[in-house]
Amino acid sequence: MPAIPPVRRLALIGVGLIGGSFALDLKRLGLVRHVAGIDTDPANLQRALSDGLIDSAHTQIDAQSLSGADFVLIATPVAALPSVCRALAPQLAPETVVCDTGSTKQSALAAFAAHLPQHLPHCVAAHPVAGSERHGAAAARHGLFAGKKLIICPHQTQNPQAETRAAELWQAAGAKVCRMDAAAHDTVFAAVSHLPHLLAFAYVAQILARADAAACLENAASGFRDFTRLASSSPELWRDVCLDNRESLIALVRGQCEQLEAIEQMLHDNDPAALHRCFAQAKHARDQWLHGQEKAV
Repeated sequence: MPAIPPVRRLALIGVGLIGGSFALDLKRLGLVRHVAGIDTDPANLQRALSDGLIDSAHTQIDAQSLSGADFVLIATPVAALPSVCRALAPQLAPETVVCDTGSTKQSALAAFAAHLPQHLPHCVAAHPVAGSERHGAAAARHGLFAGKKLIICPHQTQNPQAETRAAELWQAAGAKVCRMDAAAHDTVFAAVSHLPHLLAFAYVAQILARADAAACLENAASGFRDFTRLASSSPELWRDVCLDNRESLIALVRGQCEQLEAIEQMLHDNDPAALHRCFAQAKHARDQWLHGQEKAV
């Protein structure tokens, strides 16, 4: 396999778990010479400098922070992408590859087309299917993407070399690159990622609304911890994702309500057979999924 040319200067916009981990992996592999961190939080930038995630810190997207950048990674909340693209437009060199990391891809492609029309062939819509409830530069770590999917959603004017460049860097970081239509991506991830986060937040909100919320939380244990892990995620990030993919989520929320109403009826009817069938089907499906995940490792 031919050696991967190193990135001369990586402009990392949004220095957090995803972008910081990507930079750390490239640094460990010797695949980047300079990482210019761009973030609106000076304290976060200072932490990133101290931890060696970045080599220079910038609070604005401008000529200085983008000077010499041959790869731009946008790792901001999805709602920020249009304004980021507008700021990038006058600063990009013709061959610079621009790659985003958001979990909604139709809006990413729309932002690229609207605000970077001349640069669109070199824009790569990507989604690293990895992460945790932690965020900020302090959350970044080596190996976050090892064995995880990196989904690229190509568009009609995609430059093949730009797509290949993004793919090879993500693969070097350990990700398994695959390709997917943007609309199909958003529908699937609404079901398996966005809805679980929404439900975790909603469940904790329901507990907090109870008169005995303090007693509930005092007696909560591992079941509560495991089910609500996603509710420790960034509220700002997931607010934006849910609103961005709201059409898919509205249908899924309605379906979840119908499922809960069916279970409510089973309880009302004191129907152990129906409740067991529902639980057993869910257990079987999850056990099969877990088995497939273990085989894939």
